[in-house]
Amino acid sequence: MKELLIAIVTGLVEKPEEITVTVDEKNEEDIVVYHLHVSEDDMGRVIGRQGRIAKAIRTVMRAAAARNDEKIQVEIE
Repeated sequence: MKELLIAIVTGLVEKPEEITVTVDEKNEEDIVVYHLHVSEDDMGRVIGRQGRIAKAIRTVMRAAAARNDEKIQVEIE
């Protein structure tokens, strides 16, 4: 899942070397939280207008997680 998130975001940013993803353990609701960190300059590219790109990234990640019977959440920081 982490590799999928990195692959999606790499195509959007100008500085792919600054992409980092940290993964938290499952919380009490069995949700795994992925924290996506990108360059300050690329933040707008990842979020998109009115958050459309961020919403699309979260939707794709949730769909991929559902195929593996997992629950995930993506935080963009």
